[in-house]
Amino acid sequence: MDALIWAKMHGATTHFPIALVLCSGACDAAGWLRGERAPARELHAVGFWTILLGALGTVPAVISGIVMTKGEVLGHGTLRWHHLFAWPAFAFIVAAATWRVVSGPGVSRRKMTGYLIAMVATTTLVCIAGYWGGELLLLS
Repeated sequence: MDALIWAKMHGATTHFPIALVLCSGACDAAGWLRGERAPARELHAVGFWTILLGALGTVPAVISGIVMTKGEVLGHGTLRWHHLFAWPAFAFIVAAATWRVVSGPGVSRRKMTGYLIAMVATTTLVCIAGYWGGELLLLS
């Protein structure tokens, strides 16, 4: 298959999980700020579903990236920088979604605080990986 198709597929599939992970973090943070009020539960529900869908969305993004780089896990130069942030971001996203599924609804405020700290790290990694991915486009 043409390499350009894989590059387009990778670009198309990465934006879906990026948006969902950032939305999840924002909704959970807003829910945490609302405390125990009813809107907080709804915001946490949105955070739950968006991190779950975001994690599922990483699968085609990772597969298309692996195919596009012909299995090169780290690479050199800009690709290396992209991968140094993309792989940990992928791991954090999957871990966050897994934790949310295992924890279920009604997580304590203390545990949600720890989760939100991890989500700050996750969204930071996602944004930096996206930056370096964009830099790859400028080089091609």
